[in-house]
Amino acid sequence: MINDLEKAYAKQEEPNRSCLFALREIILGLSPELTESLKYGMPFFSYKGKMFCYFWKDKKTKEPYVGVMKGSLITHSKLEQGNRSMIKIFRIDPNKDIPIKELTTVLQAMKLYL
Repeated sequence: MINDLEKAYAKQEEPNRSCLFALREIILGLSPELTESLKYGMPFFSYKGKMFCYFWKDKKTKEPYVGVMKGSLITHSKLEQGNRSMIKIFRIDPNKDIPIKELTTVLQAMKLYL
């Protein structure tokens, strides 16, 4: 039986679905202390029980991004603040290779603030 978290991934259209599954593996591979759940209808990751990051998609482009909690504490060229106060986003083009080095750099830095 498929749980709600698996349904959240399954309902995504390609290439977003494959991209999100790859991102999921990258993020969960950063630490055994990262856990995944479904919050607010989106895949959400926690580090040592604290909110860490989540997946969502841009309303206009429909492309996925990683929302980084407390991202405002990190300065990185791939992070966008927009009109958010604490969260910054890391956009992902699902038709290109995931920029793993940049993403892991951002997420490893985020662990310092939790």
